[in-house]
Amino acid sequence: MRTVLLAVHVDRDEATKAAAAFAADLRAGGLDVCVLDTEEEALRAAGLDNAGVVVAGPGAAENCELAVVFGGDGTILRAAEMCRGTQTPLLGVNLGRVGFLAEADIEDVKDVVRGVVDRTYVVEERLTVDVSVSVGGEVVATNWALNEASVEKAARERMLELVVEIDDRPVSRWGCDGVVCATPTGSTAYNFSAGGPIVWPEVEALLMVPISAHALFARPLVVSPDSTLAIEIVGERTTGVLWCDGRRAADLPIGARIEVRRGNTPVRLARLNPAPFADRLVRKFDLPVSGWRGAAERRREDRA
Repeated sequence: MRTVLLAVHVDRDEATKAAAAFAADLRAGGLDVCVLDTEEEALRAAGLDNAGVVVAGPGAAENCELAVVFGGDGTILRAAEMCRGTQTPLLGVNLGRVGFLAEADIEDVKDVVRGVVDRTYVVEERLTVDVSVSVGGEVVATNWALNEASVEKAARERMLELVVEIDDRPVSRWGCDGVVCATPTGSTAYNFSAGGPIVWPEVEALLMVPISAHALFARPLVVSPDSTLAIEIVGERTTGVLWCDGRRAADLPIGARIEVRRGNTPVRLARLNPAPFADRLVRKFDLPVSGWRGAAERRREDRA
């Protein structure tokens, strides 16, 4: 039996009602539905039926064909944690503001039902990063991220003193608020806000972007996906915090060394719409494109 996992931002009534209706449509299409035990009560209150619904704990994604997420990028990142290490891809239905990780908006949910029931979606693998923290030569923490790993100052009133390194060679020292190490998927998230470049998702690369650096050389860096990015906390006054996808944190004492590498486990995202990334960029950021004619229109004008 085909089973689809639902992951829902249960603090939003719109999300729970949409997810409950989506579950009913999947059941009508012959699929089973799995919901998390922590979300069951809210979904039942929104009208989720008992028939064909499985309730499971944190390992719910293991035996599911697909995880459909109702929420914003934060909810999708939470679902990515649940699906990590499984072959279960994610498909996001956006109820947030931008929702770059989401494949569809809430008004397109009927199209999502058809795509899931008919299994017309395709799956992309997105590059992740693995992160390690060492103190005194001993690894004290490990983590991973789909969007970015950021090293940030712990004290608001002081800058963080960092030395950054690429492939075992020092590159620069920055007094700054922090550094973002991002994937192409995360280039539209914190990296974008910090002034980093937008990178098309099919490009394999790692990005390093300083945050508010007081330095002559403080430009974003785009390096090979096989490179190792390293950040060392130097100076004598300010400690830091490591954040992975803005969800998982670790304290960084002075002298800590953070290494960021291409992750061993990609995240799988389901796609329903083969539209170019440029179209998604224009739609999500509401970019002005009036006046564009394109090559086809120019050819028609030339023939006329």
